[in-house]
Amino acid sequence: IINNGFLGMVRQWQQLFYNRRYTGTPVVSPDFAKLADAYGIPGLVVRSPQDVAAAFEQANNTPGPFLIDFRVKEEVNVYPMVATGAAVDDMIRRPKANVVQGYSGVEPSW
Repeated sequence: IINNGFLGMVRQWQQLFYNRRYTGTPVVSPDFAKLADAYGIPGLVVRSPQDVAAAFEQANNTPGPFLIDFRVKEEVNVYPMVATGAAVDDMIRRPKANVVQGYSGVEPSW
């Protein structure tokens, strides 16, 4: 699970095109690792990039299903994306800072 505590793409549209007027996108999630455990599935929460390799190693060494809940920053955007009302041909691939119309705070995370 890639968990940013929001409904991802809808939140991204609200950030970039609607001046961060978040409506219905912040979500309160359960502790997915504990929920998985309730069904007999081992799992864990990863909060740091330094813990990713160990989490995958543990998952690979566990027979059967294994859940990893990756907690990521709330406002890291995902690309490519299609703006509301735009054609697929006009998708935003990897914007540089300050190029998304209507919002000047876009900073690539790569």
